[in-house]
Amino acid sequence: MRLSPEQQHAIHRAVGETFGPETTVWLFGSRTDDSARGGDIDLLIDTPMRDVDSIVQAEIALRARLEAELGEQKIDLLVDYPGRRRHPPIFQVAREEGIRL
Repeated sequence: MRLSPEQQHAIHRAVGETFGPETTVWLFGSRTDDSARGGDIDLLIDTPMRDVDSIVQAEIALRARLEAELGEQKIDLLVDYPGRRRHPPIFQVAREEGIRL
């Protein structure tokens, strides 16, 4: 995994503080490949939150928090929650091939 322990901790802490302590987060994509270089940070957030407005606000807060803690870099977020009607295939790929932080 191409995230330092400090980056992993910062992501885990920021997700828990913005989406709640029961939220899980997976790193997927090129950052899971130690032999690759560069790449954005792809995260799947699995939250028990149900209110879509609250989820949107949490996502905005998380993006701001991660930029402050990790610096400016491309971060892609997928957010899954109970009642979500549409689950593109990338959600399954992220769970199967990703690394839970």
